[in-house]
Amino acid sequence: MNLGLLGASLVLGITAIGAGLGIGSCAQAAIGAWKKCFITNKSAPMTLLVFAGFPLTQVFYAFILMGQLKPAAFANPELGLLYCGFGIIAGFAIGVTAYIQGKAGAAACDALCETGKGFAQYISVIGISEPVALFTMVFTMISL
Repeated sequence: MNLGLLGASLVLGITAIGAGLGIGSCAQAAIGAWKKCFITNKSAPMTLLVFAGFPLTQVFYAFILMGQLKPAAFANPELGLLYCGFGIIAGFAIGVTAYIQGKAGAAACDALCETGKGFAQYISVIGISEPVALFTMVFTMISL
């Protein structure tokens, strides 16, 4: 069995779990924020969808990394355990950034609906974790 192929699958799977959790927590906050807006007869900003969508970008990074891990695993099956480790660690690192983005997006949903201000600042804070995922992808690809 080629463990490197398992690592290629795990990088995407683990990241997708983190992204799903992040999107889920932010989506719940967006719905709650919209409810507050509706109750107080304020306009409900559709920009909250932007916050909820941020964790999805991490799945693209994992997909790109998976595309690099697969051929490496086929070419060097004797390094399968190493590639499996790359997939697990990179998947967790990228997945955690997706989860954190969702949690930050949840706070941004509440703050934006309450104040109607700060969209650019909230996007900036949510985006701070994005380079962690990008660097993880790039440095792992360099390590291959």
